[in-house]
Amino acid sequence: MMRIFLFLATNIAVLLVASVTLSLLGVDRYTGQNHGDLLIFCAVFGFSGSLISLLISKWMAKRSTGTQVIDQPRTRQEQWLLQTVEQLATQAGIGMPEVGIFPSHESNAFATGWNRNKALVAVSQGLLDRFSPEEVKAVLAHEIGHVANGDMVTMALLQGVVNTFVMFFARIIGDFVDRVLLKNEDGRGIGYFVATIAAELVLGLLASIIVMWFSRRREFRADEAGADLAGSPAMIGALNRLRAEQGIESEMPKAQWRLKRRFSRLTDEPPTFRSAHCRVTTKTLNPSS
Repeated sequence: MMRIFLFLATNIAVLLVASVTLSLLGVDRYTGQNHGDLLIFCAVFGFSGSLISLLISKWMAKRSTGTQVIDQPRTRQEQWLLQTVEQLATQAGIGMPEVGIFPSHESNAFATGWNRNKALVAVSQGLLDRFSPEEVKAVLAHEIGHVANGDMVTMALLQGVVNTFVMFFARIIGDFVDRVLLKNEDGRGIGYFVATIAAELVLGLLASIIVMWFSRRREFRADEAGADLAGSPAMIGALNRLRAEQGIESEMPKAQWRLKRRFSRLTDEPPTFRSAHCRVTTKTLNPSS
């Protein structure tokens, strides 16, 4: 789920910066009361924010996690990591992604990038230290599955739709607050801008639940791809190890961790591990399915 939090955080930041900038420049006034024009306006900037987030996702991921990309392997572990990712990428039919390691005691990994042939796959040092080679390979296969399935592009398009309606309804709410509650008849006042930005924050967080629900469905597909690439026993072992390590204290910023836990309760996470385990186990018991 780490890649989703990175993507959502980047997207919300881009959306807010765009909204504030457009408000300060007075662009909003050109949409008037025509809801059709307003919807087109929101779609243009909503999808722009999502696509910008996608295009800079690799850069943002490296910066926010401290990922060090392996250009020339310095240890046997790094050499093995590069060879394993190259093997999995070849099996999945995608280009060799950048491979990196980020400093974290948590067992975590992510894949990101707008192009399935120029992606980034990174794992935490904690995962490399504690997982067996077969389990690490299964986690890498899961991330390669995300890349091969084009999940980041799919998520960006979904986020574009979500952004469009977040911006649209936030401006409807802003107009209501400004004209109905504050009785402002002299154009859009400060109440409109404050209410719009506040509504975007709230609606953006609520809409993220939809995105994360959809992401959970994509996690199932990535688990299946990981089982195909690395083998079901390795995938089951990795999923069991991840579940066993849920008690490890997170090193994410406290506010982000509280947000993650809140979303986890609303989207019934982390049963992704349990559900994926069931799916992989079923596949193991019924190879023809």
